[in-house]
Amino acid sequence: MDLNLKGMRILVTGAGKGIGKHIAMRLAIEGATVAANYNRTVPEFDGPESSNIKTYRADVSDRDDVRKMGAKVREDIGGLDGIVNNAGLWYLFPFEEFDEEKFNRIMDVNLMGSIYTTMEFLPDLKNSKRASVVNIASNAGVGTSALNTTAYSISKAAVIMFTKRMALEMEKYKIRFNAVAPGWIKTDLTTGGKSLPEIEAMEKSFIERSTVCRTGTTDDVADLVSYLISEKSSFMNGQVLVIDGGRKDNLTHSV
Repeated sequence: MDLNLKGMRILVTGAGKGIGKHIAMRLAIEGATVAANYNRTVPEFDGPESSNIKTYRADVSDRDDVRKMGAKVREDIGGLDGIVNNAGLWYLFPFEEFDEEKFNRIMDVNLMGSIYTTMEFLPDLKNSKRASVVNIASNAGVGTSALNTTAYSISKAAVIMFTKRMALEMEKYKIRFNAVAPGWIKTDLTTGGKSLPEIEAMEKSFIERSTVCRTGTTDDVADLVSYLISEKSSFMNGQVLVIDGGRKDNLTHSV
């Protein structure tokens, strides 16, 4: 499918590695000019399409950092037509062992990072005829059986509601907002600190719980995000698409 992203200027937050990095590369391959945001890990992109990507450091949970990034992006590429709010983190802990510092950090990055970034570039989106925003949520945000993910799930549920409310509030400007809710995708975030046998056991477990009998990849998510950011999905707004392999042990499919 030709997504025709040529001429679009799209920011991808949290593009230092993992899902965000793959999304940024996919958008560049489809012809977009991509502003790839990172905080700690400087992304490296290969291939001829990498010339379509410029990198920008900012902690999206810091509004001043986001403002500085906004000024630099406008100086370099003149503004934006789309945003992929991907930056996120998680800490796993049972709710009865509530950790206020970790909870606040999750909310600051996962929710406020999306809000600050959207607020900063809203004037640009209002002036675009192809404005589209994709927020990366999680199947945890609509119901998951995973242990110790209550804090993370709350943050992603908030991202989903932010998506729906913005789709309503930005109707007059014709800015579309949709969300992607991935299940378990093999990245540094989901496998960090685990041994190879532990990772293999985890993959086997997720395959057994998937109705499509495999684990998800960063390409799976990048494909869907690229479609949603493009005009091919112009009749979709305020939607949340779960991409988790049809997990049998989640609550997502009862929504």
